[in-house]
Amino acid sequence: MSETDSSVIPTRDECILLLENAGCSTYVIEHCKTVAALALNIAKAHNGMNIKLVECGALLHDIGRGQTHGIDHAVIGAEIARKLNLDERLVLIIERHIGAGITQDSAKALGLEEISYIPESMEEKIVAHVDNLIVGTNMISIDTRIEMMKKHGIDNDSITRSIELANEIMRE
Repeated sequence: MSETDSSVIPTRDECILLLENAGCSTYVIEHCKTVAALALNIAKAHNGMNIKLVECGALLHDIGRGQTHGIDHAVIGAEIARKLNLDERLVLIIERHIGAGITQDSAKALGLEEISYIPESMEEKIVAHVDNLIVGTNMISIDTRIEMMKKHGIDNDSITRSIELANEIMRE
Protein backbone atom coordinates (compact mmCIF):
# COMPACT_ATOMS: atom_id res chain seq x y z
CA MET A 1 0.00 0.00 0.00
CA SER A 2 1.67 3.19 -1.16
CA GLU A 3 1.02 6.31 0.90
CA THR A 4 0.96 8.40 -2.28
CA ASP A 5 -1.92 6.46 -3.81
CA SER A 6 -5.36 8.02 -3.58
CA SER A 7 -8.45 5.86 -3.21
CA VAL A 8 -6.58 3.21 -1.23
CA ILE A 9 -8.59 0.35 0.23
CA PRO A 10 -6.16 -1.75 2.26
CA THR A 11 -6.21 -5.53 2.51
CA ARG A 12 -7.47 -7.24 5.66
CA ASP A 13 -3.93 -7.75 6.95
CA GLU A 14 -3.03 -4.12 6.19
CA CYS A 15 -6.14 -2.98 8.10
CA ILE A 16 -5.09 -4.93 11.18
CA LEU A 17 -1.59 -3.47 10.94
CA LEU A 18 -3.09 0.03 10.65
CA LEU A 19 -5.12 -0.58 13.83
CA GLU A 20 -2.00 -1.76 15.65
CA ASN A 21 0.04 1.21 14.40
CA ALA A 22 -2.74 3.59 15.52
CA GLY A 23 -2.40 2.26 19.08
CA CYS A 24 -5.60 0.21 19.22
CA SER A 25 -5.72 -2.40 21.98
CA THR A 26 -6.13 -6.10 21.32
CA TYR A 27 -9.69 -5.74 22.66
CA VAL A 28 -10.53 -3.07 20.07
CA ILE A 29 -8.89 -5.07 17.27
CA GLU A 30 -10.84 -8.21 18.18
CA HIS A 31 -14.05 -6.15 18.28
CA CYS A 32 -13.28 -4.80 14.81
CA LYS A 33 -12.63 -8.32 13.47
CA THR A 34 -15.97 -9.46 14.90
CA VAL A 35 -17.79 -6.51 13.35
CA ALA A 36 -16.09 -7.26 10.02
CA ALA A 37 -17.16 -10.92 10.06
CA LEU A 38 -20.84 -10.10 10.59
CA ALA A 39 -20.75 -7.12 8.22
CA LEU A 40 -19.33 -9.35 5.49
CA ASN A 41 -22.12 -11.89 5.99
CA ILE A 42 -24.76 -9.18 5.73
CA ALA A 43 -23.06 -7.46 2.77
CA LYS A 44 -22.87 -10.73 0.82
CA ALA A 45 -26.65 -11.08 1.15
CA HIS A 46 -27.13 -7.68 -0.54
CA ASN A 47 -26.74 -7.20 -4.27
CA GLY A 48 -24.22 -4.68 -5.49
CA MET A 49 -22.23 -4.32 -2.27
CA ASN A 50 -18.57 -3.41 -2.40
CA ILE A 51 -17.47 -6.33 -0.22
CA LYS A 52 -13.87 -5.14 0.11
CA LEU A 53 -15.06 -1.69 1.22
CA VAL A 54 -17.41 -3.18 3.82
CA GLU A 55 -14.72 -5.47 5.21
CA CYS A 56 -12.10 -2.74 5.40
CA GLY A 57 -14.58 -0.20 6.79
CA ALA A 58 -15.69 -2.64 9.47
CA LEU A 59 -12.10 -3.45 10.38
CA LEU A 60 -11.09 0.21 10.60
CA HIS A 61 -14.28 1.73 12.00
CA ASP A 62 -12.74 2.11 15.48
CA ILE A 63 -9.20 3.12 14.44
CA GLY A 64 -9.69 6.37 16.37
CA ARG A 65 -9.95 4.37 19.60
CA GLY A 66 -6.16 4.21 19.56
CA GLN A 67 -6.34 7.85 20.72
CA THR A 68 -9.70 8.19 22.49
CA HIS A 69 -12.74 6.22 23.55
CA GLY A 70 -14.93 9.31 23.45
CA ILE A 71 -17.66 9.97 20.92
CA ASP A 72 -15.05 11.81 18.86
CA HIS A 73 -13.20 8.55 18.11
CA ALA A 74 -15.07 8.42 14.80
CA VAL A 75 -13.89 11.90 13.80
CA ILE A 76 -10.32 11.17 14.91
CA GLY A 77 -10.46 7.86 13.04
CA ALA A 78 -11.57 9.65 9.88
CA GLU A 79 -8.69 12.12 10.28
CA ILE A 80 -6.24 9.21 10.59
CA ALA A 81 -7.70 7.56 7.49
CA ARG A 82 -7.45 10.80 5.50
CA LYS A 83 -3.80 11.24 6.53
CA LEU A 84 -3.19 7.70 5.25
CA ASN A 85 -4.81 8.68 1.91
CA LEU A 86 -7.44 5.99 2.28
CA ASP A 87 -10.42 5.93 -0.06
CA GLU A 88 -12.92 8.65 0.91
CA ARG A 89 -15.73 6.05 0.96
CA LEU A 90 -13.77 4.25 3.67
CA VAL A 91 -13.19 7.49 5.56
CA LEU A 92 -16.95 8.13 5.58
CA ILE A 93 -17.67 4.65 6.97
CA ILE A 94 -15.32 5.42 9.86
CA GLU A 95 -16.71 8.94 10.37
CA ARG A 96 -20.39 7.93 10.25
CA HIS A 97 -20.45 4.62 12.15
CA ILE A 98 -21.58 5.79 15.59
CA GLY A 99 -25.04 4.49 16.51
CA ALA A 100 -27.16 5.20 13.48
CA GLY A 101 -25.30 8.44 12.91
CA ILE A 102 -25.26 11.85 14.53
CA THR A 103 -27.25 14.76 13.16
CA GLN A 104 -25.65 18.14 12.52
CA ASP A 105 -27.48 19.64 15.51
CA SER A 106 -26.40 16.82 17.81
CA ALA A 107 -22.83 17.08 16.52
CA LYS A 108 -22.74 20.72 17.56
CA ALA A 109 -24.11 19.87 21.00
CA LEU A 110 -21.44 17.15 21.37
CA GLY A 111 -18.65 19.55 20.43
CA LEU A 112 -17.99 17.89 17.08
CA GLU A 113 -17.63 19.62 13.75
CA GLU A 114 -21.09 20.82 12.80
CA ILE A 115 -21.79 18.37 9.97
CA SER A 116 -24.08 15.40 9.53
CA TYR A 117 -22.59 12.07 10.58
CA ILE A 118 -25.59 10.07 9.35
CA PRO A 119 -24.56 7.02 7.27
CA GLU A 120 -25.63 7.42 3.64
CA SER A 121 -24.21 4.60 1.51
CA MET A 122 -25.35 1.04 2.09
CA GLU A 123 -21.77 0.13 3.05
CA GLU A 124 -21.80 2.86 5.72
CA LYS A 125 -25.19 1.70 6.96
CA ILE A 126 -24.15 -1.95 7.23
CA VAL A 127 -21.07 -1.13 9.32
CA ALA A 128 -23.01 1.25 11.60
CA HIS A 129 -25.78 -1.32 12.09
CA VAL A 130 -23.42 -4.21 12.77
CA ASP A 131 -21.39 -2.13 15.22
CA ASN A 132 -24.65 -1.63 17.14
CA LEU A 133 -24.99 -5.42 17.37
CA ILE A 134 -21.49 -6.21 18.65
CA VAL A 135 -20.40 -5.50 22.22
CA GLY A 136 -16.77 -6.49 22.51
CA THR A 137 -16.85 -9.72 20.54
CA ASN A 138 -20.39 -10.70 21.53
CA MET A 139 -23.45 -10.29 19.37
CA ILE A 140 -26.54 -8.73 20.89
CA SER A 141 -30.00 -8.13 19.46
CA ILE A 142 -31.18 -4.76 18.26
CA ASP A 143 -33.72 -4.86 21.11
CA THR A 144 -30.88 -5.23 23.62
CA ARG A 145 -29.03 -2.32 21.97
CA ILE A 146 -32.15 -0.15 22.21
CA GLU A 147 -32.51 -0.98 25.91
CA MET A 148 -28.85 -0.06 26.43
CA MET A 149 -29.39 3.23 24.63
CA LYS A 150 -32.42 4.04 26.80
CA LYS A 151 -30.49 3.15 29.96
CA HIS A 152 -27.71 5.56 28.93
CA GLY A 153 -30.18 8.38 28.26
CA ILE A 154 -29.75 8.42 24.47
CA ASP A 155 -32.36 10.65 22.84
CA ASN A 156 -35.45 9.20 21.17
CA ASP A 157 -34.44 10.45 17.71
CA SER A 158 -31.20 8.43 17.90
CA ILE A 159 -33.11 5.38 19.07
CA THR A 160 -35.62 5.76 16.24
CA ARG A 161 -32.75 6.10 13.71
CA SER A 162 -31.17 2.91 15.07
CA ILE A 163 -34.42 0.98 14.70
CA GLU A 164 -35.00 2.35 11.19
CA LEU A 165 -31.43 1.48 10.21
CA ALA A 166 -31.84 -2.08 11.48
CA ASN A 167 -35.10 -2.44 9.57
CA GLU A 168 -33.54 -1.08 6.38
CA ILE A 169 -30.52 -3.40 6.52
CA MET A 170 -32.50 -6.49 7.38
CA ARG A 171 -35.22 -6.03 4.74
CA GLU A 172 -32.78 -5.59 1.84
